[in-house]
Amino acid sequence: MTSDLILKYFPDITPAQQEQFARLQELYTFWNNQINVISRKDINLLYERHVLHSLGIAKVMSFLPGENVLDVGTGGGFPGIPLAILFPETSFHLVDSIGKKIKVVNEVAAALGLTNVTGTHARAEEIKEKFDFVVSRAVTQLKDFYPWVRGKFSKATTNKLPSGILYLKGGDLTQEIAESGLIVQQFYLKDYFEEEFFDTKQVIYVKG
Repeated sequence: MTSDLILKYFPDITPAQQEQFARLQELYTFWNNQINVISRKDINLLYERHVLHSLGIAKVMSFLPGENVLDVGTGGGFPGIPLAILFPETSFHLVDSIGKKIKVVNEVAAALGLTNVTGTHARAEEIKEKFDFVVSRAVTQLKDFYPWVRGKFSKATTNKLPSGILYLKGGDLTQEIAESGLIVQQFYLKDYFEEEFFDTKQVIYVKG
């Protein structure tokens, strides 16, 4: 599976962006051999299960130039790195509590020349800035995640949705959403991507 999968769903990306996406396989294979940030069995499915999955958020929300996005629990850079490639005029702050994972984030961002990415070794609660949006990928239950980022929203965005959380989750989320007590919008990735992997995947939006 190659980066052509990205072009299939995002045909308007520039040649420079195509090149950046194409380099992700080589970069993550290299770093994953040193610091395990992706399941070994998934590395050959990088474009489907990590890159395109991350870009599911972009099917729901196109970030605007000048907006600031916080990626909480980014691991090796998902969803932040693919989104930063797709939205080069939006600033992305990627945080993780595990330092070696942030090392991978910063090395990959540097190799790709991504000047709109900052990687920080920190817990979400320690980040004091305000952001237009918070993104994340299945870090924890919604009821536990929301308190980490409450109060971190700038409210200044003119985007189509108000400032809030865009959270990648999979499976039946009925109970999890109910337990969170949050009002959410659910976007089903099977409506955007035809691969079987996305049949149970969603983007959950919660207003900040």
